[in-house]
Amino acid sequence: MPANHSSDGYGHNRPGLGANRAALIIHTIGDVAAGFLGLWILLYLLEANQGNVFVEFVHGVADALAWWSQDIFTMDGEGVRVFLNYGLPAGLYLLLGHGIAARVRRI
Repeated sequence: MPANHSSDGYGHNRPGLGANRAALIIHTIGDVAAGFLGLWILLYLLEANQGNVFVEFVHGVADALAWWSQDIFTMDGEGVRVFLNYGLPAGLYLLLGHGIAARVRRI
């Protein structure tokens, strides 16, 4: 079987199937990461109960995803600071996830 052909699990060989699956996984990971960051921004700005288990979970995941961007922006307004410090990585994860996925699909 040539290197650029993959089985679809039903015995049918389709070119690029492996690359499309990899691109979908990369695309999805970027979207999920950005989704958690966006959800945390929304929960924070809407003043969600910080003691709630779900809110704590989302905050923990967002902190783990945005560890590298914490305190890049140090504004006086806490809402603006949270928006920028978590929004920057959300945007980058979207751009990188979609960009890498598009590149993988072309291979």
